[in-house]
Amino acid sequence: MAGITKRRRRAVAAARAGVGTRFRAQGRTIGLGLDCVGVALLAAAGAGVRLAPVPAYALGGLHDDLLAATLRALGCRRVRRAKAGDLVEFALAPGHRHLAVMSDRGIIHAHAGLGRVVEGPAPDDWPVVAHWALPGVR
Repeated sequence: MAGITKRRRRAVAAARAGVGTRFRAQGRTIGLGLDCVGVALLAAAGAGVRLAPVPAYALGGLHDDLLAATLRALGCRRVRRAKAGDLVEFALAPGHRHLAVMSDRGIIHAHAGLGRVVEGPAPDDWPVVAHWALPGVR
């Protein structure tokens, strides 16, 4: 990952450590279960970013406004283009949002359909809503 800061490399490495962990709603632990927010929190911790607790949410709920408001409240900022270690917000269905961590190989995310955390190219049919930089990560 040439040209990428140490904090960004650490964020990607921390998210990558979760690859293979099974998908579990509200999951926050490598080896036990992770959801997309859990993967994002791994990346933040790897970058040395301490985030406030994430409010409770339902996987089947409408997340469009909630996710953006939560990310802003946690200190994340929208950026035009994602770099390795940034978060990517997708719109998988109306009102339903999904988070992934950008890597040098694509994205790292908890894929509910596959039942585990994976890394690879983002599916072409997943519209990107926004890119978010973690607080203090340049």
